[in-house]
This record gives sequence, structure tokens and C-alpha cells, in this order.
Amino acid sequence: MNTYKLTLLALLAALAVAGRVVFVYLPNVQPVTALIIICGIFLGPVAAVILAVLTTFLSNMLLGMGIWAIWQIVSWSLIGIMSGFLGKIPRRIPLFVIVLFSIFSGYFYGFIISLTNYQIAGGNFFAYYVFGLPFDTNHAIGNAVFMILLYPTISYFLKKYANNRFSTQNTN
Repeated sequence: MNTYKLTLLALLAALAVAGRVVFVYLPNVQPVTALIIICGIFLGPVAAVILAVLTTFLSNMLLGMGIWAIWQIVSWSLIGIMSGFLGKIPRRIPLFVIVLFSIFSGYFYGFIISLTNYQIAGGNFFAYYVFGLPFDTNHAIGNAVFMILLYPTISYFLKKYANNRFSTQNTN
């Protein structure tokens, strides 16, 4: 991993942490999942997992650390891995497909978190999951909005990184 890619990851992590802190008062509305998806598509699954770990650790230092941080890392890492494989598709992916994937990711994240936390609420997974669906819906809608707002700008810079990386590899 080169310095330029590490710098991009640091900037994306800073943006994700700042976005998570700014939107802390809107339940489950945050740009983290959208940024991890964009990172996975353009920088690959490993970079998306690194971004998931960095964002979770740094933002939870500000917002509160607990056992849930492990499952946040697991959830966001799985989303990053899936988006990394989505980015390996040789054809250009339309924005509406990425938005649909971000909506799915909001519900997937909530499902993973519910799987790991339901025992705290008395051990009834179905009840815990159903009562959490409004929060998952907030997350999914927030992901779609953030994806529509952030994807064009961030993808522009990440495409420039990809073009620079391939042009320097071809000249060596």
C-alpha cells in the first residue's frame, strides 16, 4: 500500500468520523456506510476493511466505546468486502445499482448488529429485530442520500488515483 492510498484512507476516515459525529443526533443516519462502499468499489476490499476499523475505533473514542464496536467493525468490514467485489466487476456500475446496494447495506448492518445484541434484550431475536427496523430504515435511507451526494465527488478523486496508479505501473 503506497503513501497516496494511505493518505486517501486517512482522509476518508476523517470524513467518516466527522460525519458520524455531526449526525449523531439523527438515529442511524451517518455517512460511514456510504464511504466504506465507495472505498471498497474504488480502492478494494482490503482498503474498505481498514477504513471500517479506523472509522469505528476513532469515532467510538469520541462517541463511546463498548462491545458493540466489534460488531460494528464486523458489519462494516463485510459491507466493505462485498463492495470491493462489486468494484471488481469489469463494467461500469450504474449509480442506481450502487444506491440500491447502499440501501441493502443499511439493513444488512442492522441485521448483523441485531444478531449480536438481541440476548441483551431478553433473548428474543425476532422481537429485537422488528423493533429495530425503523432504525435500519433510517440507516438505509441515509445511505442512499449520502451515496447520491458523495459518490460523484469522491469517485472523481478515487478514479484519478486509479488512473495515476495504472499510468505509473505501465511506465515502469
